[in-house]
Amino acid sequence: MKKVGLLAGLSLALIVAGCGSEETGGQTGSIGEQLEYTITGIDAGAGIMAATEDAIEEYGLSDYNLQPSSGAAMTSALDDAISNEKAIVVTGWTPHWKFAKYDLKYLEDPKGVFGAEEQIHTFARLGLDTDLPEAYEVLDNFYWEPEHMGAIMVDVNEGKDPVEAAAEWVENNQDIVSTWTEGVNPVDGDAITLSFVAWDSEIASTHMIGKVLEDLGYNVTLTQLEPGPLWASIATGAADAMVSAWLPGTHAAYLADYEGDIVDLGVNLEGAKIGLVVPAYMDIDSIEDLQ
Repeated sequence: MKKVGLLAGLSLALIVAGCGSEETGGQTGSIGEQLEYTITGIDAGAGIMAATEDAIEEYGLSDYNLQPSSGAAMTSALDDAISNEKAIVVTGWTPHWKFAKYDLKYLEDPKGVFGAEEQIHTFARLGLDTDLPEAYEVLDNFYWEPEHMGAIMVDVNEGKDPVEAAAEWVENNQDIVSTWTEGVNPVDGDAITLSFVAWDSEIASTHMIGKVLEDLGYNVTLTQLEPGPLWASIATGAADAMVSAWLPGTHAAYLADYEGDIVDLGVNLEGAKIGLVVPAYMDIDSIEDLQ
């Protein structure tokens, strides 16, 4: 009877010890242990990083470290984890080519920290409408769908130069481009500067609209900046426009800082989203599961 009681107690202890444990690609332990309590992020100044810090606080994830990196470093870490079927959680957004390449899922956000769907807006400097009216009209007309942007992103990810990928898309989609340029007169070498943040989505959109303006006769300069300097460049007139403002959440703080010094030309893409992303093989569905 003592032996039976000892075995029963041992079995119960093993069951209790195993509660909350998972296994992913040979990794054992809790989800947090498999992740080494790390969320892989992007640039420290990005709005999604601030939102993730808020999520860490709201969901009681004080054991977790948000690791800043870059968009390229984040996707490299994701690729490595998926190749070995390891656990990983990254800051993610759509449109992005990684959703075409990998089987991924957003973690549910019941507290709504990351907000609802985002829109990408076009902003111009004050006075652009009178200084470069043709460019202003094209930028004001500019609107496309996530799959359009995604086509360029996939090409770039597969090794094509962004200039070449954008030019091919413009050539192959003149029916869409013509809705932005119809009735707009060509110019003769007028200079225009577009600034952008080095996210895959904004590399695609800025190179594409830059090519459209170039075809109209503009001398186009594309300037890559971090998010803060990006917004400042438009507000100070150092750049003429951008097509990469994520609202209402990601870039809300920058809009509050510069709202009176810039012109919102409206939405150029709908259905954007930010949040925490994991490979589909991970047996978690919500940010709450990271606890």
